[in-house]
Amino acid sequence: MDHLSIPPEYDAEHEWMLSARCRDRSPADFFPSDGVGVELARRVCAECPVRAECLEYALTYRIDHGVWGGASERERRRILRSRRVAALARQS
Repeated sequence: MDHLSIPPEYDAEHEWMLSARCRDRSPADFFPSDGVGVELARRVCAECPVRAECLEYALTYRIDHGVWGGASERERRRILRSRRVAALARQS
């Protein structure tokens, strides 16, 4: 198993999590079952001071479910795909 697929235990590197706007909300708010729930989660993320860190965390650890950094599962897949394409283009 790839070491990046296992999220780390809390440490100083992940201190940003302590500043997340979602910290005091129900996790269910960020793992919605419909598009309306995704939009509600995005509103919370939109004003979050650690939105970028959260999104990078989800991309790095390939988190498949929920809204992270304001991005849904589908959006994160698109971001990862576009990064792979850009990396391949740089190699050519």
